Amino acid sequence: MTDVPEEFAAPQGASRPGSDRIDILARAAAAGDDAALNDLLAAIQPEVLRRTGKMLPHREDAEEAAQDALLQVARRISSFEGRSSFRTWLYVVVSNAARQTYRDLKRRAGEQPLTVEEQVRPDPRRTSVIAGSRIDLLEALESLESSHPQLVLPFVYRDLADLEYEEIARRLDLPLGTVKSRLNQARQEVRRRLVR
Repeated sequence: MTDVPEEFAAPQGASRPGSDRIDILARAAAAGDDAALNDLLAAIQPEVLRRTGKMLPHREDAEEAAQDALLQVARRISSFEGRSSFRTWLYVVVSNAARQTYRDLKRRAGEQPLTVEEQVRPDPRRTSVIAGSRIDLLEALESLESSHPQLVLPFVYRDLADLEYEEIARRLDLPLGTVKSRLNQARQEVRRRLVR
């Protein structure tokens, strides 16, 4: 799983209701306030579940990824310095948790035969275009990570976390042109894998 950087600046114009409260709680939690951490986790839990649900087609899998993301937030909150928006930092944590859950599910599926329930569970690729595209995106990201790992973070930062190009360049310590080139290449690779 890709490590989560310290934090990220909020995308321009990305102010949301409760953002100030969430940022205040995040800064207090990062400073060691356990009550603030508990309040923060409770406040972000619905948003985390919504975001994992957008990537994983089955509710149980999304819930597993959401729990993993919340655990990562609790473990790594001390690395959040509060110089920028907590939510963008969170989006990368959530994306990584969903991708890791997907990898774990694939690994487990290869290790054991399907249960009766899993055999009867409808294949989301046949029942839902949206659910199928979620799986396809996760598979494309996993494939991209194995073949071109340097392309994953620019793609995640821009297309999943919605960071501005300049912010991505700053976070990755790369020239702006390199970021744009890697993002373009990542999009082409993902698109190629999605149309197979």
